[in-house]
Amino acid sequence: MTLNNIEEIASFIVEDGKGILAADESNPTCGKRFDSIGVESTEENRRDYREMLFRSKGMNGNIGGVILFDETIRQTSEDGTLLRDLILNQGALPGIKVDKGLQPIEDCPGETVTIGLDGLDERLKEYASMEAKFTKWRAVINIGDGIPTDKCIDANMQALANYAKCAQDNGMVPIVEPEVLMDGEHSIDDCYAATDRSLKSLFAHLEKNDINIKGTLLKPNMVTSGKDSNDQAGIDEVATKTLECLIKNVPVELPGITFLSGGQSDVLATAHLDAMNKIGGFSWKLSFSYGRALQAAALKAWSGKPENVFISQDELSHRAEMNKLASLGQWEEELEDR
Repeated sequence: MTLNNIEEIASFIVEDGKGILAADESNPTCGKRFDSIGVESTEENRRDYREMLFRSKGMNGNIGGVILFDETIRQTSEDGTLLRDLILNQGALPGIKVDKGLQPIEDCPGETVTIGLDGLDERLKEYASMEAKFTKWRAVINIGDGIPTDKCIDANMQALANYAKCAQDNGMVPIVEPEVLMDGEHSIDDCYAATDRSLKSLFAHLEKNDINIKGTLLKPNMVTSGKDSNDQAGIDEVATKTLECLIKNVPVELPGITFLSGGQSDVLATAHLDAMNKIGGFSWKLSFSYGRALQAAALKAWSGKPENVFISQDELSHRAEMNKLASLGQWEEELEDR
């Protein structure tokens, strides 16, 4: 496929209802996932699992990009094919997570800033030589007593803008991910307020850094109740409030918004996305960039056993297809019955 610039790359990833498979779990996170199915988290097992995902028939036509971890972009499959070439062969683009995790903010208890700007330009040059077409950087915003503070929001959004500039200077699409966490007992209105402040700050910093919005993708949280709240907002309220917040803050020229699932169940994440697309009234593509919500059923079905590969691939293919339909506003719950 010939994509000449970052604007074409960003549009390609989300065209025709396609979304992103987030397979960029760090080794410790992957270890926790493997622990849940009783599989040792060795480099070979991680390779086998991801190779299985990338060879799933449902990747083709439903997934426009795959976010990789540093280890994965360098790995080859059992037959010697680079894993990133498996992704390209499925008609999707390989991308790479480039942040280096979280660091506490001084004098801001319970708040963090994402690090990784040191040496970023050199790392991006290497990843570009490995055919990575897009990048991802995650900021984390907590809701709690007196937080998020302006200091936390602005520090994280400034870092996102600096990263985005570096990515675009290297010819790669930046995915900017300002995640307001679901953790806590907060209300949907608390989540709306924190998300609104974060997006407002983010796009102000992107503008200040002269970021090409047409060559950028946004990976936000949905506006939901805290996961420990006794008053859980329904699907329609989540869809309405999320859209309201996005329309208020996101420039119309942004090509796509690819939601994170943020701990939602796989079907609920699909239902929320579909509800928003059925409401409509926005200029950008509204799609998905799911990790657990695409992989959970596949991981459980696989359980580290070679004889389960095809069953596991069917699970991933099904979820990819369901989320494509949701990105087009064409999903129905009955389609989950198989």
